[in-house]
Amino acid sequence: MFCGFGAVVLLVLVINADTIKSRKEQHEDLRAEVMRQELEVDAGRKHLVELKNSALIVDEEFIKAQGRSEEVLALIKEIELELADLENQTLARKKHINDLQSDLKSIDKEHRRLGAELEADQDDGRKIRQFEGEGNRQYLTGLKLGGKRVLLLLDMSASMLDRTIVNIIRRRNMDDNTKRASPKWQQALKTAEWLVANLPPESSLQVYGFNTAASPVLPETKGQWIPVTDNGKVGKMMAAMHKQLPGGGTSLENVFKAAASIRPRPDNILLLTDGLPTQGAGKTSKKAVSGDQRLKYFDRAVKVLPGGLPVNTILFPMEGDPMAAVRFWKLAVDTSGSFLTPTSDWP
Repeated sequence: MFCGFGAVVLLVLVINADTIKSRKEQHEDLRAEVMRQELEVDAGRKHLVELKNSALIVDEEFIKAQGRSEEVLALIKEIELELADLENQTLARKKHINDLQSDLKSIDKEHRRLGAELEADQDDGRKIRQFEGEGNRQYLTGLKLGGKRVLLLLDMSASMLDRTIVNIIRRRNMDDNTKRASPKWQQALKTAEWLVANLPPESSLQVYGFNTAASPVLPETKGQWIPVTDNGKVGKMMAAMHKQLPGGGTSLENVFKAAASIRPRPDNILLLTDGLPTQGAGKTSKKAVSGDQRLKYFDRAVKVLPGGLPVNTILFPMEGDPMAAVRFWKLAVDTSGSFLTPTSDWP
């Protein structure tokens, strides 16, 4: 009996020892698994912090982008409003241009009729009618030339690069040689040369270029009147004129002030331009100038002209400036001058 009991006890001890050993092994395995999972949790927490930081950065970038998008949308809306306004102005200008074309056709018919009468008078031995006024000015192709002191004013603003706004902007960003070769600018230079070549031999000449400011094309002749028979100085003046480069805005007020300050004063002005001024005597902070504002600049410029001084204008074609022809024609009437809009192949 004791032997049987001892055998049972021994069996229990053996089984318990195996059980404890197995539990220890399982416990060690579980501890290793727990440590591994704790490490994974720590790594996950670090990654979560990084993700939160990235999310904050993304949120900030989104807020900035949203602000920029609102600015862009506001700018687009503003541009759309400007385009709508320009479209309305274009329609009004087209109607005005059509009216002007009708008037020009009527004037052309009258001009032909007068030309026929003049030819008949010449056949009868009568002379061409001279302009009665200071400087003994004469009519040539409808333009009054002559005078003892003739001041030629050449517009050198950026708009002289082309007839259309799109091409003006395109040419303005090109190199200097391309700018000087612009057909409209070359026509203006040839017109100036034609005028100088057709001045009476007894005349004296001065040539000013102007955009936002005005000055002699040949600085060394400032304050002087050059006889048109002085081929040397007149040739230098023409060469200096060809070296000029169109650019900037247009201030008619500044060039008329310069004309009024010359002593002795001119008795005839030949003005070569392509439209109404874009600024007054000082600089303007506005990027775009309305048609009404340009008319105000023109009226203010006319006020600084000396009285009794004829202004003969050659107006070159320019897109989007329908009131220019009317105002310069009125200036010619008010000053007893003349007004001419040349064709693309003149002179």
